[in-house]
Amino acid sequence: SGYRRRQAGWSSFVRSGGVKQFDTDISDGSSFETTRLTLQLGGSYARDYRTSIGLTIGYSYNGYSFSTGTAEGVFEPWEDVHTTSLGLPVRWGMGKQWSGFLNPTIRATGEQGAAFNDSLTGGVFGGAAYRFSDRLVIGPGIGVISQLEESATVFPILIIDWKITDTLSLETGRGFAASRGPGLQLRWRYSPNWQFAFGGRYEKTRFRLDDDGVAPGGVGQDKAFPLFLLAEYAMGTDLKLGLVGGVEVGGEMRLEDDKGRLVSRSDLSEAPFLGATFEARF
Repeated sequence: SGYRRRQAGWSSFVRSGGVKQFDTDISDGSSFETTRLTLQLGGSYARDYRTSIGLTIGYSYNGYSFSTGTAEGVFEPWEDVHTTSLGLPVRWGMGKQWSGFLNPTIRATGEQGAAFNDSLTGGVFGGAAYRFSDRLVIGPGIGVISQLEESATVFPILIIDWKITDTLSLETGRGFAASRGPGLQLRWRYSPNWQFAFGGRYEKTRFRLDDDGVAPGGVGQDKAFPLFLLAEYAMGTDLKLGLVGGVEVGGEMRLEDDKGRLVSRSDLSEAPFLGATFEARF
């Protein structure tokens, strides 16, 4: 977790992941599959184990493939969606027990061919954490993120880094590399090399559409609650490989016009997914 002690000086990382979401039924009778690929690069300078400033650059690809069992042709609300992001995470100490964090971000999320300027959103995550002991860090935070064609989303953040035993911990954080939202996970260190985790998170992606589809210049939204199991193998301290699998529940898909007015809304069936993750530190 990012709330435990870190070395002073310069460091960098690369994280990547790929997830295949299998056939997912839509309430209108059609279905789709999704391929998600992510890549994140970052570097930071730590003055000490509590004070650091960093830069992260990310890219993700969500490839959608729609199909239907009717002879009327396939209804495709959108095609491939691309996201690029930039973040500036900062951490600092406040007295002996408190630490603060701030992460302003900007991102562009749009269908292939959508206008870049119309795909931009920005926001900030911030908060504070209190170290009760070497085993428990907890604290409040808040996130404020602008949205395409709707008011900004404001949501609370709860930071937890709790070493329940020497091998079992409960923590919030980024989770697996191909994930897109905040979550909570229970992590078990089976051996120095192997760790396993069970978790869940909330994921919501809104993206600008191109001018050629059923809602020209509109907005698409894909929302779900994935529950996942992760098996992670560490090759030393600087390289991790993982396998992840699970199911997305509570899924919803929305299509809006360029003013944010609802065109269609569909519930999604539970959908299994399977993927792999990679992380290296330098």
